[in-house]
Amino acid sequence: MNTSSTLTPAMKLQRRALRRRSAFYLVLIAIGLVAPFIVYPVFLMKVLCFALFACAFNLLLGYAGLLSFGHAAFLSTGGYVTGYLLASYPGLTPELGILAGTAASLVVGALFGAVAIRRQGIYFAMITLALSQLIYFIFLQSPFTGGEDGLHGVPRGALLGFIGLESNLAIYYFVLGVFLIGFATIQRAVHSPYGQVLKAIRENEPRAVSLGYNVDAYKLLAFTLSAGIAGLAGATKTLVFQLASLTDAHWHMSGEVILMTLLGGVGTLFGPLVGAGVVVSLQTQLAQSPLGNWVSVILGTIFVLCVLSFRSGIVGEIQKIVKKNFK
Repeated sequence: MNTSSTLTPAMKLQRRALRRRSAFYLVLIAIGLVAPFIVYPVFLMKVLCFALFACAFNLLLGYAGLLSFGHAAFLSTGGYVTGYLLASYPGLTPELGILAGTAASLVVGALFGAVAIRRQGIYFAMITLALSQLIYFIFLQSPFTGGEDGLHGVPRGALLGFIGLESNLAIYYFVLGVFLIGFATIQRAVHSPYGQVLKAIRENEPRAVSLGYNVDAYKLLAFTLSAGIAGLAGATKTLVFQLASLTDAHWHMSGEVILMTLLGGVGTLFGPLVGAGVVVSLQTQLAQSPLGNWVSVILGTIFVLCVLSFRSGIVGEIQKIVKKNFK
C-alpha cells in the first residue's frame, strides 16, 4: 500500500518542510566542519560561544517574551566555576568542568527566576539587572576569581582523559559539538508543545492563564533553561581562551547579547547566530583599526539603525522576503 497517497496536503507540506530543514542543517554542519581550514579557528570559536549565549537569551526574549538585563551573570557564573575547578583540580577533565559550570548557572538561574518572574515588563528587566550586579560584585570581591585580574591559566586538559585539546583545531571541533548540543536543545524546546505554550504566553498571558496553564512555572523553566545554556557558553569560552574575567559579568555584556539577538532577528532560531557573527566580526575588525576606541559608539549606532530600519533583524527580514516571493 502506498502510504504517500493517504497523506493529506497539509501533512505533505509538513514533510517537505522537514526535509528542507534537515538538508539545511546538514549543509550548515558541513560548513562548520570545513570552516577552521578557511577561517582562523579561535575567531570561529569566539563566534560560536557568543552565538550560543545569544541563542540562550533569544529563548527567553524571543519565545517567552521576557527581556532580561542580567544574562551576563549566567555567562560569567559558568565561566568562573569551570575555570576555578579546572585550575584547582588538574585531574578534572574539561567535560566535567563544563558540566559543573553549566549546573552552577542552572542553580543561579532558578534562584533568579523565582524572584524575577513575579514581575513583568520593565520591573522584570530591572530585577534581573540588579541581581546581575550583585553577582558582579560577588565575583569582584571573591578571592577565587582573582578580582579585577581575573582567573588566568585555565588548562584545556584532555577530553574524556585521553583526547588532548591543546591544539586550536581539536578544541574547535569540541566547541562546535557543544554549540550543536546547545542549539539542538533550544530547537527541540521551541518546537515542542512546551514551546507552543511559551509562545502563547508571550502573545497573550491572560488568555494562557484562563486556559489553565501555570504561567509562572512555564516562565521559570524557560528562565532556568536559558540561564543554563548561557552558563554552558561561558564555561566553553573559558576553556577556549583559558581565562575568566569580570568583563563577562559586567552589565555591558548583557547589553551586547541584546544587540546580537535584535540585530540577527529576535524570535528566530538562526538570528542570534547571525547577530553574534556580525557583532564579533565588527569588534575584531574595529579593534585593529584607528576606530578601536569607538567600538561601543559604532555598535550603538548600528543598534539604533537596526531598531528603526528593520525591526525583525537580518534573519527576520530575509524570512519575510522569502515568504513574500515564494508563497
